[in-house]
Amino acid sequence: MTEYGRGRGPEPWHPEDPLYGDQGRTGHQTQQGQVPYGGAPQQEYPQEPQYQQQYPEQYQQYPQQQYPEYEQQQYPQQQYQQQYQQPQYPDQQYAAQQEAYAPQQQAYAPQQQAYAPQQPHPQGRPQQPVYDNQGWDTGQGQYVAAVQADPYVGADPYAQQTVAGYPGEAPDLYTTPEAYPPPQPPGRRHLEPEPVEEETEEPETGFLAGGGGGDDDGDEPGRRGGRSKGGKPKKRSGMACLIAAVVILGVVGGGGYYGYSYIKARFGAAEDFAGEGTDELVDVEIPKGALLGQMGRILKDAGVVASAQAFVDAANTNPRGKSIQPGIYPMKKKMSGAAAVALMIDPSKLNVITVTEGMRNAKVYEAIDKKLGKPEGTTREIALRDAKNLGLPAWAGNNPKLMDPLEGFLYPMRYDLSKDSTPESLLKVMVKNASDKYAEAGVESKAKELGLDNPLQVITVASLVNAEGKNHDDFRKMSEVVYNRLKKTNDVTNQKIEFDSTYNYAKGQSEINFNLKEAQAFNNPYNTHFIKGLPVGPIGNPGLDALTATLNPDHGGWMFFVSVDGNTTTFTKTYDEHLKLVDEFQERQKQKNGG
Repeated sequence: MTEYGRGRGPEPWHPEDPLYGDQGRTGHQTQQGQVPYGGAPQQEYPQEPQYQQQYPEQYQQYPQQQYPEYEQQQYPQQQYQQQYQQPQYPDQQYAAQQEAYAPQQQAYAPQQQAYAPQQPHPQGRPQQPVYDNQGWDTGQGQYVAAVQADPYVGADPYAQQTVAGYPGEAPDLYTTPEAYPPPQPPGRRHLEPEPVEEETEEPETGFLAGGGGGDDDGDEPGRRGGRSKGGKPKKRSGMACLIAAVVILGVVGGGGYYGYSYIKARFGAAEDFAGEGTDELVDVEIPKGALLGQMGRILKDAGVVASAQAFVDAANTNPRGKSIQPGIYPMKKKMSGAAAVALMIDPSKLNVITVTEGMRNAKVYEAIDKKLGKPEGTTREIALRDAKNLGLPAWAGNNPKLMDPLEGFLYPMRYDLSKDSTPESLLKVMVKNASDKYAEAGVESKAKELGLDNPLQVITVASLVNAEGKNHDDFRKMSEVVYNRLKKTNDVTNQKIEFDSTYNYAKGQSEINFNLKEAQAFNNPYNTHFIKGLPVGPIGNPGLDALTATLNPDHGGWMFFVSVDGNTTTFTKTYDEHLKLVDEFQERQKQKNGG
């Protein structure tokens, strides 16, 4: 409803005012059931019959509003805007406007009086004031459920005055200290700008300016957060700006450096040394199962290569780069990736000792002396002197005729050397490996099954077939030859083995062509051309393949064999067949030697 329809007092102007205007259909009327005072709901009262008969259409259309025709027909909001959106009126003009609208307000007085008789509110709320014939509050009315109390009735429009309260009347919310300012007449409704606090110049007190760096937030001059009347912003210290710039540059520079490092490592060429390295040597151990990347990291940590990626790239470029074996490599520091790969693909460059299948102990001793830098004969002397203290099984090394008690017990495999390696430590490891393999194969129990006297003879047979054969099939047939010649029923060779390898071992040589008559006349417990039966001990270190063939021979009845071309071994059962092969072999040898 418009201000002139409500009386002298204008409506509250602040949106958060608890008495802010009506919230009806036009923004000026309160709906029934709304709680504008204190949060307690008001009681709804039925409309008077007189009003229902006089305004049936409006009553049906607006069942929850009061005075719809008063607001929409006589004084619509548009009329109010046309009247009061003009330039500001002085006080006399405003009073004249009030008098001009008095007759119209008087015309509605009967209607207002018709709604005045109401019962008191059940909760004891103040009653609606009754308007006189001029539309002003008489101070004696009562509240009705549909019309809210106007806090400005009886108040001067230009000055806030306290209206005397009545018992049970709602308190005046504008008299409390926390209340909003009272509303002003339309001509004076202008928001005043909030005062702007002016900044004051103050000396720098923070640590950037060399001051105390306090945390006070007062408004006094000279303190942090203070303001001055000049309105000028506080001056920044040049030192603070410099430090901030240095911090920013540090962050940007650090990020750029790490970004550059990442891009270079990810997409750039790997860092690499040039050349074959320095004179400084270092032992590098490559574990079993290591891939190229792990090898590269080990080499980089040892100072051999500049980066693991340089080694990996070189290994991938080299056709044999993936054939690098595990072990210990004596390498130079600061080698190029390509030089490191070239060294490691050569097995001879490994700091290891490799005992091959069938290798004699004499060759093993020489290799140990050379790798450990010992004088020649050092390892052999230790082996012969301390054989019983190196871990031989109880059934080995007891025959005094043995040329070397450790022969046959330096198990064929590769042994990595370190700076702590000694001849004794290496010999113990080799003997232990052999003893473990022989025990696992069950040579003690198999000896009697094969018709042999002791387990050492099993190792001796294995060393013979390993020295004469080329492959596992040869090993099985040759072991059959040995067992057949050992039989007491052998009247062809008279229980002589007659293997050339035994003569060569006794002589400390490896010759194919030698004088057979001389061999047959050479008296030595290892020379099977002279003695009957097996040699006194092994003539080499048999491998696992030869050992298993010895324990499981080919039962083909073979008695002789010969290698005509030096590659293929031919086996026969009769002596006549063997003689033919021997003649063929001698003819080949004459042609080879130009005879």
